[in-house]
Amino acid sequence: MIRVLLPYHLRNLAKCDAEVELDITGPVTQHSVLDALEDRFPTLRGTIRDQHTLQRRPFLRFFACEEDLSFQEPDMPLPDRVVAGVEPFIILGAIAGG
Repeated sequence: MIRVLLPYHLRNLAKCDAEVELDITGPVTQHSVLDALEDRFPTLRGTIRDQHTLQRRPFLRFFACEEDLSFQEPDMPLPDRVVAGVEPFIILGAIAGG
């Protein structure tokens, strides 16, 4: 099981807990995790990534194992600790302002 931590606004929209567990078959990548998340919580479609291009939305970041994965290719395998369920895949809302 893959553990995913969601920021408040996404878990509020999905009506779920801060952490969700996803069962993923095949390679565990950002793409496969987000596909599984959107399949389980259809209200999240278009909020994390663009519905057409599947590009990450600008004010969301992805982290795992103390690394910023936001700019990695979406089909790169996630760290082994995430695949094993030891560490969560974190979706974090960026804060902007001045």
